[in-house]
Amino acid sequence: MPFGSSEQLESIELRRLVLRIPLGLDFTEEELQAEHDQWHLSAFRDRKLCGILLLKSVSATEVKMRQVAVHPSSSGKGIGTLLVRFSERFALSKGFQLMTLHARETAVPFYHKLHYDVVGDRFEEVGIPHFKMQKSLSPPTAL
Repeated sequence: MPFGSSEQLESIELRRLVLRIPLGLDFTEEELQAEHDQWHLSAFRDRKLCGILLLKSVSATEVKMRQVAVHPSSSGKGIGTLLVRFSERFALSKGFQLMTLHARETAVPFYHKLHYDVVGDRFEEVGIPHFKMQKSLSPPTAL
């Protein structure tokens, strides 16, 4: 999804709805401008945006997943799982070997199911408990 496109602007609204408004927060212009060099991966259903996540390069081998949001009307339908799995393949294609993320405490079980491990202690981010999680990326094996 190109930065500045109508789809990317729509994704900001989805992230605002799912991730910010429930916490009484909003994005700053600086936060949004800092996303220009990140990959914006999205899921559409019937031509409507239903999920989004961002990937940010941390180093030549590590990429950070952030701002994962699925529209409430699509929640529980596997969209988040598909987005995460796609992002892993995408990251591998770019040469990354490690995916990291900061998971809200309530999302830790979701990421555990996708084989992410907690690294370190619980911490607060945007006023709520989070855990750093990570997963080593490896190409799929042939059967």
